[in-house]
Amino acid sequence: MTYLGIDIGGTRLKAGLVDENGRILRTALATSPASRESLQATLPPLVRQLLAPDHATPAAAAFGCKGIIDPATTEVRTMPGVWGFLTGLRLASLLDGILPPETPITADNDAKAALAGEAAWGAARGHRDVLLLTLGTGIGGAILAGGQLLRGAADVAGHLGHICADPNGPICICGNHGCLEAIFSARAIEADAWSAMHQGCASPMTAILRATPEALSTRFVFEQAALGDPLAQGILHRKIRVLGACLAGLLHAFDPELVILSGSIADAGPALFEPLQKEVDWRVQGLLKRSVPLVPSGVHDTSGVVGAAALAFRLPVA
Repeated sequence: MTYLGIDIGGTRLKAGLVDENGRILRTALATSPASRESLQATLPPLVRQLLAPDHATPAAAAFGCKGIIDPATTEVRTMPGVWGFLTGLRLASLLDGILPPETPITADNDAKAALAGEAAWGAARGHRDVLLLTLGTGIGGAILAGGQLLRGAADVAGHLGHICADPNGPICICGNHGCLEAIFSARAIEADAWSAMHQGCASPMTAILRATPEALSTRFVFEQAALGDPLAQGILHRKIRVLGACLAGLLHAFDPELVILSGSIADAGPALFEPLQKEVDWRVQGLLKRSVPLVPSGVHDTSGVVGAAALAFRLPVA
C-alpha cells in the first residue's frame, strides 16, 4: 500500500507518496500559497501531478499543518498569525474529486504528524512514552503517552513551545508573555545576536553582522560560538539553560523514555545536544534518578511528508 502525505509548510507546500516502510516514492512541491483561494487553486493540481505517472491510488491520505486541527473532520480550528486564513477550512475538501470518495483522510498539527512518523518509522518506534520538540522558527511539540498521541480536551495538547519559561518575558505569537518559543527559537536566538550588534557590543560576530547583516541565522550564531566568540557563546548558554529548565519540568510531568529534538536548531548536533543533556540531567536526578536521552529525529525527512503519511498509515483502511 501507499499513503499520501501532504505538508502545508510556511514556505513550501509538499505532497508525497510513502510506502509501508516509510520510504518516499516520489514528491511534488510548490510555493506555499498566501491565501485560502490560492491554496485551493494550487494543491489539487499538485496532487494530480503526483498521482499521474502510474495512476496511483493511495490507501489513505493525511495533512500535516500548523495550528489546532480536528483529525476527525480535518477542520483547522485555530491558526494564529499570517496563516489565519486557514481557520475554518476542512482540509479534506482540497482533495474532493481527486481520490475515491471512500479514501480515509485525516489531518493534524505538524508536530503531532512528526511524532507519528517517529513512532511508525523513526526514533520513537517501539517506545510508548516519548516527547518531541521541533526547534525552528518556532517551537512545536507532541506527546506520546502510553503508546497514544496525547490530544487533550480540544486537541491542543502538545503545544510545548507555549509553556511559560519567564512570566515577565517577551510577548509570544499566542498572546502570552515569556513562552519558551519566544525565548528559545530561531527568531529569538537571531534577535539576541542582532540586538547585541545594534547596541554596539564588540565581538567578531557583531563585526560580521555590521558588514553583512544578511549573514544572520541561527546556524551562524552556533558557528561563531564554536569559533570562540564570547557573545555568541553567551547567547547560546542562556538559551540552552532556559530550554533545559523547561525540558526538566516536562520530564517530571510526563516521565518519558526519551525526548526527540528535530528542526533546524537540532541540526547543530553536539553543540546543542551535549550541553542541553547536561543541563537537563542535573535538574532531574532528584526525582527521576536517571538520564532521559535527548536524541535527534530518526526520520530523515525535513519535508514533513513522511510525518503526514504516518498519520494516514495509522488509519484503518479496507
